[in-house]
Amino acid sequence: MTDPAFIPEASEAPESPTQQLLTRTALGVFHLNGQFIAVSDRMAREVGLTASWWQVLGAVNRTPAPVASIARTMGITRQSVQRIADLMVERGLAEYADNPAHRRAKLLRATPDGADAIRRLDPAHAELADRLRRELGESAFLETVRTLERLSEAMRTVTER
Repeated sequence: MTDPAFIPEASEAPESPTQQLLTRTALGVFHLNGQFIAVSDRMAREVGLTASWWQVLGAVNRTPAPVASIARTMGITRQSVQRIADLMVERGLAEYADNPAHRRAKLLRATPDGADAIRRLDPAHAELADRLRRELGESAFLETVRTLERLSEAMRTVTER
């Protein structure tokens, strides 16, 4: 049995500068994700949604999609999206429709009530976007988006090997 007071010593080799960059990036992204979830939950609560419901409903508001496709786009598990989709269907915010490309994988689409909830979120979404644009500046905001997209693509590339 291990002594509960035992604290292993830190690795003899300190993190390399590249490892430190990865650690800082990961921690920054985790923190930013928490901030986005918190503000999204506050905004979505006003129209009877959660941040995750808003995310899934927004993905199918204009174009229906299979649950697996939504999950891939969002980088979350199919099971998570399936649970959210089933709850939204149960509450009348979304519905399943036949998928001409696949017999078993139904399409999820927003109902008029779901589309209305998304429309009611537009003013708060627009206000947050404008506040971030003013805080960062137009060009820095655009560069942030491009950097995050490049980072996401790089992570996909290096983790698929």
